[in-house]
Amino acid sequence: MNTQTGNPPAANRPDTTKGILARFGQIAVGLVLQAAILFLAAGTLAWVWAWVFLGIYVASVAVNAFFLLRTSPETAAERGRPGEMRGWDKAIGGLWGVMQSLVLPLVAGLDMRFGWTPPLSPAWHLAGVALFGAGLGLFGWAMITNAYFSTIVRIQSERGHAVCRTGPYRIVRHPGYDGVILQSIGAPLLLGSFWALLPGLAAAALIVARTVLEDRTLQAELAGYRDYAAEVRFRLIPGLW
Repeated sequence: MNTQTGNPPAANRPDTTKGILARFGQIAVGLVLQAAILFLAAGTLAWVWAWVFLGIYVASVAVNAFFLLRTSPETAAERGRPGEMRGWDKAIGGLWGVMQSLVLPLVAGLDMRFGWTPPLSPAWHLAGVALFGAGLGLFGWAMITNAYFSTIVRIQSERGHAVCRTGPYRIVRHPGYDGVILQSIGAPLLLGSFWALLPGLAAAALIVARTVLEDRTLQAELAGYRDYAAEVRFRLIPGLW
């Protein structure tokens, strides 16, 4: 996810329309799927915190789209185009998608229905709102900062792929993944399910594993990344790792 700020040279810009439409389609399908899982598993539509969860997500998508389509529509198009994935990226990304988008809402919905987690105070839910919202915000900041922020690990040589040193990338090398981890921890608390923390933590662990492998790939294949890694020493946690 570490790339150069700015748009690719005009001569290298692919037609963005199909990619943008595909990306919005992917987001819409994912949103409908998560909503269906949440409410079907819960057995009710009268679940306030599920609506809050979905509302925050939709608001985040709208804000990101507003800025991204104004500053770098090619980024949205890139995220909507299917690409050939490395074997480890396909395995980790697939497992992460299952845990984050399927198992987590399923467990949270069943928890709502059967009361596995005792009712939580509003403070727990609001802590989840803060973590989930912060995660979406950090992810969006990283994506808007980088015109080549992709959904898969690949060197985008056709688009002038280079190292990004601006925005949150001045602090850690993979800020977008920090945002994803915060979402994985915050969503279960927002939804009021301690049991949903299990798939949430599993999803976070998978993101850590992807960070390690992606960082190795970038150091081996992306010109200038080794120098950048020497300047910005920490992958995810400033002062620690």
